[in-house]
Amino acid sequence: MTALPVWTLRPATAADLEPLAELRAAAMRPDLERLGRYDEHRVRQRLRDAYRPEHTSVIDAPGLVGCLALAPDERPGTLLLEHFYLDPALHGRGLGTAVLRAALERADAAGLAVRLNVLSGSPARRLYERHGFVLESEDPVDVYLHRPAPPERPTT
Repeated sequence: MTALPVWTLRPATAADLEPLAELRAAAMRPDLERLGRYDEHRVRQRLRDAYRPEHTSVIDAPGLVGCLALAPDERPGTLLLEHFYLDPALHGRGLGTAVLRAALERADAAGLAVRLNVLSGSPARRLYERHGFVLESEDPVDVYLHRPAPPERPTT
């Protein structure tokens, strides 16, 4: 395994939208093609339509190599991991694990659960399950996972 690149997170800006839309298309293409659902325009437009820079962090390693959007969910006490994409050239090097671990540590410190969905058959599901996510529901295209909030620690 190649060494983990040095990385940081920075707040996303409006200027990051198009580079992130391109990154999303590259990252999701294999799974979407496998499911027969790849559409060159739609894969980018879905991010454009849902982009909320105030809840998005850019992964810099160095340069824009990914993003992670973690926003309040409709369910109280829960965050939604809405967009988590990484340059495919960096897959399998531990960067996704490190970024996810840091995000989940923040959620745990705040006592919050985390929800997400992943495409059916995606190898990313194994990453999430290794970090405590469990199946909530699934359909032929999407798998919905949930990671409960950590148990409350007794105060002394």
